[in-house]
Amino acid sequence: MVGYFAEWGVYGRNYHVKNIHTSGSAAKLTHILYAFGNTTGGRCSIGDSYADYDKAYTAADSVDGVADTWDQPLRGSFNQLRKLKKMYPNLKVLWSFGGWTWSAGFTQAAQNPAAFADSCYALVKDPRWADVFDGIDVDWEYPNACGLQCDSSGPNAFKNVVSALRSKFGSSFLVTSAITADGSNGGKIDAADYAGAAPYLNWLMPMTYDYFGAFNAQGPTAPHSPLYSYTGIPQQGFWSDAAVQKLKSKGVPSDKLLLGVGFYGRGWTGVTQSAPGGTATGPAPGTYEQGIEDYKVLKNTCPATGTVGGTAYAKCGSNWWSYDTPATIGGKMTYAKNQGLGGAFFWELSGDTSNGELIGAIKGGLG
Repeated sequence: MVGYFAEWGVYGRNYHVKNIHTSGSAAKLTHILYAFGNTTGGRCSIGDSYADYDKAYTAADSVDGVADTWDQPLRGSFNQLRKLKKMYPNLKVLWSFGGWTWSAGFTQAAQNPAAFADSCYALVKDPRWADVFDGIDVDWEYPNACGLQCDSSGPNAFKNVVSALRSKFGSSFLVTSAITADGSNGGKIDAADYAGAAPYLNWLMPMTYDYFGAFNAQGPTAPHSPLYSYTGIPQQGFWSDAAVQKLKSKGVPSDKLLLGVGFYGRGWTGVTQSAPGGTATGPAPGTYEQGIEDYKVLKNTCPATGTVGGTAYAKCGSNWWSYDTPATIGGKMTYAKNQGLGGAFFWELSGDTSNGELIGAIKGGLG
């Protein structure tokens, strides 16, 4: 049970490490992924030094109710994670590097994987916070394919990078990766040797969400995280099971695959048809970004009206949203168990309700 903690959540979202405890989620999670570190210049680097290790916490906002002092050697979320781990000794924390915005540096990293691994080791093992981290997670979007930028490092680049990390960090440190979930023929899974990389990784996390959304502003409306195909799905191979089956067929062991769940919805406005496949005029309004909204908001403002492909959708007024509910998460966890997957992961903690409703559904479903 692996969940992302977004570094920037401590600002507008007002979501802090303490919330992982008060929501009851820390007791259910096995691993937290701290997102993100940067990859500038083909090196691991700090993402946001203030949020990471400088922000001072009051007693009220601190995990253990003890305020930070001006002269203590470590503050910020890293120190809060240290306190959380003391409270939950079985909880492990991994530092995740890259993500959609900060993956450009992986192209340079692939030219000298050993130097990249050395830089990551020096940063993660910095004596100020070495005890906080049990692993490193690579979120390269996407090796030998296009994300925010395009990479043409070749099909072996990903394997070379994670192999160098494994060599540097050793066998007892966790090395994991979030990867593409594009199950189409000739798509992003086919662009890199994920099976060749698997022996060096503790697990791989195909990002089985964001398949469809208001980045196609006119629609057609479609759920962003379908488990299965359905009649009229806009693109072949864009569903979770397609990615899982493709990765398994290439030789990635099923017990090293985690199923991805999004704790948010994607939505359109200007929609007249309640069933998927309708036209739209643009992205639905969202709190932080157009076309995206947290589950904790949508469950109240636009409750699910139907299901398709193993996930849920909702139409309210002219807005059309798709997102996972506790019920659809239950179905996805049954699938994960039936496929022999290693578990589940989600993006990200602040999207859940204050009592951890979705995490409870994952935990209940996985057993």
